[in-house]
Amino acid sequence: MSDGLDVIVVDDDKGICDVIRELVESFYSWGNVVSFSNADSAIEHCLNRDVGVAIFIVDVFLGGLSGFYFLDAIEKKFPTAHEDAIIISGNASDDVVNMCLASKVNYLLEKPIKPYALQLAVRAITDKYLDFAKKLLQDPAYADSVTRL
Repeated sequence: MSDGLDVIVVDDDKGICDVIRELVESFYSWGNVVSFSNADSAIEHCLNRDVGVAIFIVDVFLGGLSGFYFLDAIEKKFPTAHEDAIIISGNASDDVVNMCLASKVNYLLEKPIKPYALQLAVRAITDKYLDFAKKLLQDPAYADSVTRL
């Protein structure tokens, strides 16, 4: 288990899952990168984690499930799962875009994924947490108010 901000990759195609994991590992240093080709195993992993924050890279179609179902299934443990998700699709149709908008998913990448697009999306989500951590460290009063929540 990492003390950092982990990236969790979920794609039912093991080959694509491994490629995405390796790509993220090549530029990501703020936590571990773990991947799952089985959505149920990914859900179990997420629900058993101590920390309820991570970045998710999720295929829109996961065999018999959808990526949105996966995010919904872990939402109680990860309240910002949808906002911290990057949906990937082989065909980013209007329906997929509308599902992203309705689910508050702000990042949609189409396969084949361009490495720079993935890196920028991951970095944008990471920056949100880095900025928050910086505020906590620089402002003790703010940190105390967060602790009371």
